[in-house]
Amino acid sequence: MSTDHPLGTRVADIRTFLTEDPQSWDILWKKKVTPWDSGEIQPPLRQVIESGDVPFARGGRALVPGCGRGYDTIYLASALGHDAIGLDASVTAVEAANELVRSESSNPELVSKIQFETADFFKYEVPEDEKFDLIYDYTFFVAIPPSKRLLWGSQINSLIKPGGYLITLMFPQVPPRDPQPYTTGPPFYSNFASYEEVLRAGGSEWEVVLDKIPDDATLQDAHKGKDRIVVWKRSA
Repeated sequence: MSTDHPLGTRVADIRTFLTEDPQSWDILWKKKVTPWDSGEIQPPLRQVIESGDVPFARGGRALVPGCGRGYDTIYLASALGHDAIGLDASVTAVEAANELVRSESSNPELVSKIQFETADFFKYEVPEDEKFDLIYDYTFFVAIPPSKRLLWGSQINSLIKPGGYLITLMFPQVPPRDPQPYTTGPPFYSNFASYEEVLRAGGSEWEVVLDKIPDDATLQDAHKGKDRIVVWKRSA
C-alpha cells in the first residue's frame, strides 16, 4: 500500500489489528489509532440537517452505529430533538463519548436524550415500537469487512421504521470500476453502488431523497474529493 494515502500507514495499522471479533476495535482506541476521530461534528451532516432540504422528523429516535466519541450522536439529539443512541463495540470509545456528553451537563434536557452503549451492531435488536426514525452511518460501513455488508444491510432494514431515513456519509469514495478497491480505506472502501446493493437486498424499498458531494471548503484535507452524502428514505 502506498504510504501517501491521506491517512498514511494508519490504514495498514487498522487492518493489522482488526479481526472478526468486534472487540479488536477497543485495541485501536486503547492504542490511540483513531484517524477517523476528527474532533468535530461532520460538516456534511450539519449542512444536510440545517439546510431543511429533507423533512426529518423531530423528537423521534436516532441511532448511530460505530459512534466513536459521539460528536454526531450529540448533534442529532440537539438539532432534531431525537432520543439518540450511539453504539460502539469499543468500551474505550463509549467511555470517551460519555465523558464528552457530561461536558453538556449545563443542558440536562439534552443529556437526557443521549445514550451510549457498548454493543455489537450486528446483534442489536429493539422492539417494533422502538424502531428508529433516523440512522446515521459515517465510517461504520467502511470499517466492517466487505463480507459483512449484506448483514449490515439486513440490520439497517430491520432497525429503521417505514418512512424513516438513513443518512450515509460515504468516505472514502472509490470509482465503481477501481481494479483494486480493497487497497483503499479506512480501513475499507465505499461507493454508492456498494451501499445500494446491500440496502435493496435487505427486503425494503428505498428512495434516494438527497445525493450531494460536499463543498470541499468545509472539509478537512483528507476528505476533499472523497466524501459523498446520501439520504435514503425507507418507503416500505
